[in-house]
Amino acid sequence: MARLSERVRDAARTLAAAGVPSPEHDARELAAHVLGEPRYPALEPLRLPDSFDSDFALAVSRRAAREPLQHILGYTGFRHVTLAVDPAVFVPRPETEVVAGVAIDEATRLAADGRVPLIVDLCSGSGAIAASVGDEVPTATVVAVDVSADAARVTRANLAAAGKPESRVELGDVADPSLFADLDGRVDVVVSNPPYIPPGAIPRDPEVRDYDPVLALFGGGEDGLDVPRAVIAAAARLLRCGGLLVMEHADVQGAQACDAAAATGEFRQIETRQDLTGRDRMLVARRR
Repeated sequence: MARLSERVRDAARTLAAAGVPSPEHDARELAAHVLGEPRYPALEPLRLPDSFDSDFALAVSRRAAREPLQHILGYTGFRHVTLAVDPAVFVPRPETEVVAGVAIDEATRLAADGRVPLIVDLCSGSGAIAASVGDEVPTATVVAVDVSADAARVTRANLAAAGKPESRVELGDVADPSLFADLDGRVDVVVSNPPYIPPGAIPRDPEVRDYDPVLALFGGGEDGLDVPRAVIAAAARLLRCGGLLVMEHADVQGAQACDAAAATGEFRQIETRQDLTGRDRMLVARRR
């Protein structure tokens, strides 16, 4: 009978033929998942469960159909946390880890000065950014909001898993001027990975195009920046003097995002920063 490693090699070939970008990695992750292990075993198992072949074949067929690996596993890694994910939320991407890192660095700086940083995550989705802030800056107060009830549910679960079960998570529209009105002028960091894809820009990857929620992808308006502009407006209202706005955007939207922040008249030190691939990825600005 074929060994586990041989089964995994066969699965990787199937995934590669289906166009999966990382077939070997995904085949190993799926095998570990079916075995009920957190990672692929370092040693060849002496015996596999009786149901392994059928369960593994089903998992591989789902991935070959370009269903996201994270949906099949039910979780994904993000910075130092493990996040629950399901089809109701956008699967966090590595580039957003850099966005989260800017917010975390600011919160860490404030905490080192003896303050209790107040961080608001707008359009929280899975709660990836909020959970990472809570995990890496335990003294911070984390608040999050999403327009999707399912996203708010997943955010709550991931914040609880990150050690922040008491965090305030609300269902709301970032364009609502009354959202978090009690926090106006008090927030240290507003961070967001809002939907920002323009309406005519259909994502190339099937994992995104066919599986991520439409609500989490398209930002509204001809340029996809209606929701990001609402985030900027909310940040202008929520941030204290000197507070920091960190907002993800597409690599072609840097100038427009900076212009939107400048147009409010409420920000200084407005800049575009890059992700680890060198692409423009986020707006960073300080409240006047």
